[in-house]
Amino acid sequence: MATIKLEIVSPDKVVYAADIEMLIVRSTDGELGILPRHAPLVTGLVPHAMRVKIDGGERLVAVGGGFMEVQPEKISVLASVAELPEDIDETRAKKSMERAKKRIDEYKSGDTDINLMRAEASLKRAAARLTALGKNLD
Repeated sequence: MATIKLEIVSPDKVVYAADIEMLIVRSTDGELGILPRHAPLVTGLVPHAMRVKIDGGERLVAVGGGFMEVQPEKISVLASVAELPEDIDETRAKKSMERAKKRIDEYKSGDTDINLMRAEASLKRAAARLTALGKNLD
């Protein structure tokens, strides 16, 4: 099967690099599937768990947003935050999600002067981490 090089980089390190079969991401324009020999593309990414198809299986990588550049032979992801499931602290991610939900509820009730956009972004990052861990968010 044909493969394409994938490199996911955060500000402090290369988080993941491998030859993969397919990458499924959530861009600022919607969900995209990237296969080998894809047309060149540059897009923004929203916080989510990217799906990496490799060796007939799937691996999840949490990203907190960023950019992706696609060339026919290589995908480069420049993420503000990127984490493999084994690097995610589940307890911390759950607490972060609860804090963000509480802040959003407080904002909606008028009980606080928090920045709604920051709370929503925090909630999305926590959800991406928990999704990468295979946790049901219901």
